[in-house]
Amino acid sequence: MVERVEVVKVNGIDLCLHHFERQTPAPRAGSRRTLLLLHGFLDAASTWDLVAEPLASAGFEVIAPDLRGFGSSGRVPEGGHYHFADYIADMDDLVRSLDRPWLAIVGHSMGGGVATLFAGARPERVQKLVVMEGLGPMSEPPDLAVDRVRRWLADRLRVSRTPRPLASMDDALDRLAATHPRVDREILRTRAERLVRKEGDLITWAWDPLHRTTSPTPFRTDLYRSFLKEITCPTLFVSGGPFGWHPPDEEERLAAFADLRRVELTDAGHMMHWTAPDAVAAAIVAFIDDDPAQNVAKA
Repeated sequence: MVERVEVVKVNGIDLCLHHFERQTPAPRAGSRRTLLLLHGFLDAASTWDLVAEPLASAGFEVIAPDLRGFGSSGRVPEGGHYHFADYIADMDDLVRSLDRPWLAIVGHSMGGGVATLFAGARPERVQKLVVMEGLGPMSEPPDLAVDRVRRWLADRLRVSRTPRPLASMDDALDRLAATHPRVDREILRTRAERLVRKEGDLITWAWDPLHRTTSPTPFRTDLYRSFLKEITCPTLFVSGGPFGWHPPDEEERLAAFADLRRVELTDAGHMMHWTAPDAVAAAIVAFIDDDPAQNVAKA
């Protein structure tokens, strides 16, 4: 597999697109089905590689953007912040510029939240949707809104935009292992290489430290469900099993989808694209191939 990188300007931000391509020549783009893979929080597009390879081998056009402020994509200027509305606008511009005849969006964790909000706002642009434990964070009552803004204001003064250097790649690996204790250390070693920036001897995480500040906007499930109800395409929800991430009202959120299929990868956990990439890819292919009438000619 070849991983080709392209930078495009969307919504005022340079987005880095990773094109995962098979070695053998592919048919012209107009006859292919395109998969847009959206990564999660503090992740990056390049860690989709383990899932992207079997998807590209199956004949799909596979594109994964580094979302704004992550990986090699641009960061918001001083005085800015990362709001979900910005990510939706980024996807709106990106999907319009890609201009593919058939598009499925696959979103993991935070990327699933972006994917569902976009699919609800622009249902005509998404033919199929795959959500990998990405149904938004915990809901908060309105009376916590003031406290959240206060924490955001305090975080803005506390957090420096200059990334803190990591002592070494072993240091990066140890930190990943502390965050993801159930993921095999050798898998994490390959992920760490894709989640850092190296400039000479300087090693830093490839995400804007501003992401570590509290969001000033509380998450409201009732508002989020209104987007889910507008999604018209078939949707697949992939669960990582009991060790995955599940909000208490997950079933209520899932009930809002008009056309929902479900797959559980019992032992995969939340980082299923790292721990069970072949099973994830197989579930995606089976879901998309389940209704040939909605697909253009296969590659």
